[in-house]
Amino acid sequence: MTSTELQQLIDSLLEGDLNEADFLRLEAQLSVDEVARREYYDRVRLSLLLEHTAAEAALSDGSATMEPVRESVTARQWWKWAFTATAIVAALLIVVIGVQWNSLTKTRRQIAQSSIVDTPPSTAHSGSIETAVTGFGVISGQADAEWEGDTMRADGSLIPPGELRLRSGVVQLELFSGVSLVVEGDARFAVISPMEVAVSRGRVRARVPEPATGFRINTLEGEVVDLGTEFAMNVTPNGSEVHVLDGEIEWRAAGASPLKMTQGEVIRQSRDGQRLTAGPSTFVGIHELRERLQARQTDRLRRWQQSSERQRQDSRLVAYYRVAESDLSTRRLPNLALERDGISSNGAIVAAAPASDRWGQTRGALDFSPAGSRVRLSVPGEHRSLTLLCWVKINSLDRWYNSLFLTDGHEEGEPHWQIMDDGRLFFSVKKRDTFDRSRGEMDKHVYYSPPFWDSSLSGQWLMIATVYDVDAMKVTHFLNGDVLSEEAIPPEYLVETVRIGNASLCNWDLPSQNKPRFAVRNLNGSLDEFALYDAALSTAEIRKLYNDGRP
Repeated sequence: MTSTELQQLIDSLLEGDLNEADFLRLEAQLSVDEVARREYYDRVRLSLLLEHTAAEAALSDGSATMEPVRESVTARQWWKWAFTATAIVAALLIVVIGVQWNSLTKTRRQIAQSSIVDTPPSTAHSGSIETAVTGFGVISGQADAEWEGDTMRADGSLIPPGELRLRSGVVQLELFSGVSLVVEGDARFAVISPMEVAVSRGRVRARVPEPATGFRINTLEGEVVDLGTEFAMNVTPNGSEVHVLDGEIEWRAAGASPLKMTQGEVIRQSRDGQRLTAGPSTFVGIHELRERLQARQTDRLRRWQQSSERQRQDSRLVAYYRVAESDLSTRRLPNLALERDGISSNGAIVAAAPASDRWGQTRGALDFSPAGSRVRLSVPGEHRSLTLLCWVKINSLDRWYNSLFLTDGHEEGEPHWQIMDDGRLFFSVKKRDTFDRSRGEMDKHVYYSPPFWDSSLSGQWLMIATVYDVDAMKVTHFLNGDVLSEEAIPPEYLVETVRIGNASLCNWDLPSQNKPRFAVRNLNGSLDEFALYDAALSTAEIRKLYNDGRP
């Protein structure tokens, strides 16, 4: 950014007519450029002093009134006060200028701009709202699980309040109290708290650690209260059957005195209060479920590997990186797309650390949470439409911009793909380097999705894709094979020739000579697969890639 451009942007901000695109350019420059920050402070001071001078002139003309300044305040004291006040206002202004854009991003801009002026953390987070999520535990594993209403409940997702219906299959739940439950469908149940579950139908096996002693399961016939044990229940329309597998429980039948039961004892209670003879029963335990999951995972991994090999043959593919296919000790990520003109380079791994992939394979993914982490690559040539696709596991969105794939700079025809800190996908292709702001022109149009990510998805593997379709003149965002949003490309922002060149996965830009400071935009999470097509894939193709690739 030239000095003239910087001054124009600062002046527009002070005059209150800076558009959002220019605001983003200015904030990025201020975050990394000390000279730019000094220029900003100087122009703010000048603006305030001019306003004060104008006010003084108005007073001398009698056109305004003001409380008289005490004569004991000398000119020198006034200038000292003015300089201090101006510096304070400048610091405060850089904290709050973001509020003019929209209320959704108010807190994040205050925090981030506070960090630009090195405000202490306690001040930087003043007024922010602490993140909160809803749930009493997580789904830690499932085999052939079918939930009511075709609801997709991914491993790692929070267990919501209210009744749940598992039509078939087996799931493992880990409550925050430490209790592990294995539930077999057909089952109806509700997690009331980390220490209490209600079951109206289904087979449940509970393993209770010492810190969760007193955990209970309620049924229509009564309730089980744990006294340090592992137990199982089979709840049917005819009654409840309780098996003590280890330790001791207390069975509290409706209208009856509590009954202590120990390892090996079984009781069956009918809904009319009668105690019935219970027969032997086998319940799926954690080890058996893990064996099923391992077999299923192995089968799905094999299917994905076959699909991936077919994907490599696609002539539209220009970049394809699968971390599991690389020797991470070489710090290189091979491009698996077939060799042809315009093919992108192998990737160079910087700072990112090996991690487990979505199949549980160690060193099958890259963790980009260390500062500066990225994969450097180069994509030559010119392209028309684009499809960008990746599998990522996001820990948190604690940066303004959380990078997925960005060109080194942001010149004409170059795309940027990232996630905002409020959970929206961001995609743009720069239309022009010079533009007339007075006519409402901008350098690019940004295609946002609705917010799709919050803390409840932390640690879950997701497939994210964006299609830039020049022929259909639309941009489509996808999450896990489903359309998140579609937006028409405004004709005045249509870019028919896309260029990429040098770029980074999961980060953006490089520090320059004598300017080692850089904005933190690396993805706080992991990536195990990335694909770039120089064509617009259809919704059906995106959906198939998700179904073939989901663990």
